[in-house]
Amino acid sequence: MERFWKNKWFVGLVYLLLVLASLYMLLQIKPIMFNVFAFIKAILTPFFIAVIISYILNPIVNILNQRKVPRTIAVLLIYSVFLTSLTVIIMNMTPIFMSQIAELNEHMPQMAMRAQSIVDGFNQNQLLPDSVRNGFNHSLTKLENSISMAISNYMNQIGNTINMLFIAFIVPFVAFYILKDFQIIEKTALAIVPREHRKKTIKLLIDIDTALGNYIRGQLLVCVIIGVLAYLGYWLVGMPYALLLASVVAVFNIIPYLGPFFGAAPALIMASTISLKMLLFVALVNLAVQILEGNVISPQVVGRTLHMHPLFIIFALLVGGEVAGIVGLILAVPFFAVMKVIIQHVFLHYVHKPTT
Repeated sequence: MERFWKNKWFVGLVYLLLVLASLYMLLQIKPIMFNVFAFIKAILTPFFIAVIISYILNPIVNILNQRKVPRTIAVLLIYSVFLTSLTVIIMNMTPIFMSQIAELNEHMPQMAMRAQSIVDGFNQNQLLPDSVRNGFNHSLTKLENSISMAISNYMNQIGNTINMLFIAFIVPFVAFYILKDFQIIEKTALAIVPREHRKKTIKLLIDIDTALGNYIRGQLLVCVIIGVLAYLGYWLVGMPYALLLASVVAVFNIIPYLGPFFGAAPALIMASTISLKMLLFVALVNLAVQILEGNVISPQVVGRTLHMHPLFIIFALLVGGEVAGIVGLILAVPFFAVMKVIIQHVFLHYVHKPTT
């Protein structure tokens, strides 16, 4: 009987049944879990954003601190430079950005009519079957209404969302205190860890920082560079709403592999309503930008710090997109990179721990 309990297949089966039972219980309380998750999300969102900002800025604070600048003064100095730069950018770019959004919303019906005329040209030459033509017309009308409604809602809700304003107000203060007391927070967290596990914990945190630090900071810089290059390309070919469309390219570029397609899609769709020549130019601009990004910019700025196989990255993106949509796509790769480091340490120190 004792051998039966020590049989690895029986133990594995017991663990599997426990996992399945736990999943079943979670499914039964799914509505409650969603409410709890929404409550926790509302509370922790400002702190999560502040932690990301602190993690990105902490190396700069450390450099200034090493040069005898107190951490509080260093943080205030960084805030001053950042806020000054942000104010200049907002004052110059926001009017252009908002006018392009308003103009896009105003001209959306004309663009839909241009697209319809292109389809009608195909129809006159009998190049499209009736079913394809009807489906395209229906999709085009639905897309026009969805985009117009989304833009209108966005324009109407600017300045009216109290929660977003509260988060925007509280995040800088939380990030300030995290940056100011970053070393104290580190020491306090390590003090909770049992003394015999502190060296392993420090090694784990160093490996996580190595895997994520250069990636996150470098990826943000790459997105800015890609956005500028896309804007210059759109401007050179005469693409309307160049700043707005280049901003979409920059934001989505943070998503590996899939991001360039998502970012280029709005510009390609809009270019198709202008002319075939413009569509070709926009496609060439995005192709050139992505070639530069993949072969020159990212290897130089980000490097190969994650050491993750492309198939694993695609799997992470699928999971992240299914769980949290666009936010999940953005956070999937860093999250799975952290999990990879943690799992490697668990296997190294516990599963493959040498027996004495």
